Amino acid sequence: MRMRAKAWRSVGACLWAAALITPMAAHAAVLKATLITPADDPRLERSRVERAYLGHPGGALSDGLEVALEETRFELEAVGAEVALATAPAASVEAARAAAVAAEKAGAAVLLTDLPADWTLAVADAVKLPVLNLGDASDRLRQQDCRAHLFHLMPSERMRSDALAQTLVSRKWSKLLMLVGGSPQDALRAATAQASIKRYGLQVVASKPFKLSADPRERDLANPLLLTAGNSYDAVWVVDSDGEFARTLPYRTVLPRPVVGDGGLVALAWHAQFERYGAPQVSRRFAKAAKRPMTAHDWSAWMAGKTLAAIAIAAPKGPVAAWAQAIGKTTLDGSKGTTLSFRAWDGQLRQPMLLTDGQGVIAQAPAEGVLHARNVLDTLGADAPEKLCPNAR
Repeated sequence: MRMRAKAWRSVGACLWAAALITPMAAHAAVLKATLITPADDPRLERSRVERAYLGHPGGALSDGLEVALEETRFELEAVGAEVALATAPAASVEAARAAAVAAEKAGAAVLLTDLPADWTLAVADAVKLPVLNLGDASDRLRQQDCRAHLFHLMPSERMRSDALAQTLVSRKWSKLLMLVGGSPQDALRAATAQASIKRYGLQVVASKPFKLSADPRERDLANPLLLTAGNSYDAVWVVDSDGEFARTLPYRTVLPRPVVGDGGLVALAWHAQFERYGAPQVSRRFAKAAKRPMTAHDWSAWMAGKTLAAIAIAAPKGPVAAWAQAIGKTTLDGSKGTTLSFRAWDGQLRQPMLLTDGQGVIAQAPAEGVLHARNVLDTLGADAPEKLCPNAR
């Protein structure tokens, strides 16, 4: 009888706790978020995904979002909060804009994008909601073309090139040979690399273009032995947005020198073989759910999911304005060993960078010995004095 009475008291306590939680959940608002992606993403074409180019996506970003929301489910339930995620594929910039407007009318509080820069701007200009950029690294989205309600989980190109430059300085590899592809995107990214090289006092001894071509008359334009001859250098920095040339360059240079940039040693937000700060557990959970290794793009999506959960927990009852304000104030754990937050001047998520050769993580940036007056993470990317964003946050 004594044991039965104790059991009934335990059941009664659970019912009493449930009675306290139920009204909280009843009054909580659902934070609705919509992910807008390209309808037929050429980056996810099967042959490209199979090649697993470093720095390129390995699958749908919804995988990372869903893993993050599942991980934070108990925290959300504890405060009676809820996050609902929808996806909207778009075949054109006009379709992306229309999807954004439709999502806002349907009650979305946050939009997430994995879109080209111009499409991202069209989405941001079509709505008043906060927009989280998960997939585009263009510096212009953080600088002259920034928007006050546009935030970036994906590291910028400047952050990647600063991480490489810091690593080269730490290794005392100061003289660089640059090889640059022929696309407009390569030209922009080469200019960004030059800014990082200047920032950290490195020297470009020569810059040469390369071109992959099926024309036998142009075969020499992609010959590593010809391109890397005639100069003395400590490392070769290759800029190849497509990735095909860069992946074949290591161990094929005239001088026995390291390759960095888009081949050899690459600066990324994440790599599945990162082995510190709880990162292996994150990568394993993702791999179990998505059936593939976690890439840098997946990490950005995972952090977006954690951002959604954080602002829902900060303001369980909303409204939309409260969630929007919470984004800039929230701090996040990205399993990189330090607290992460959004920069006030460009909306970029501060974060360490990982330097990888594809097999493992070789180094981290900021490099040891790099200093900053306020936050050493601001040595990666455009710092506050370099601000070109005209919009106040």
